[in-house]
Amino acid sequence: MNINKRFILSFVAPFMILMSAIGLIFRDNSRKIFYLPIGLMGIVIILEKGINRQFDRKNILKKINSYQKTK
Repeated sequence: MNINKRFILSFVAPFMILMSAIGLIFRDNSRKIFYLPIGLMGIVIILEKGINRQFDRKNILKKINSYQKTK
């Protein structure tokens, strides 16, 4: 059974956010700061994917519209 790498890597960002939340809840006060960068990076990864997807869709729509205008 061949598992797709992209399928596994799609769970990394939510796992980072989950790990950060668990660390912030269950750790003592002196070590909570170490979990913030992990959570922030997970959020940034998800937001970046969403923004890139929107730009890609807009570019594809522009290309489709340019082909329709020439015909």
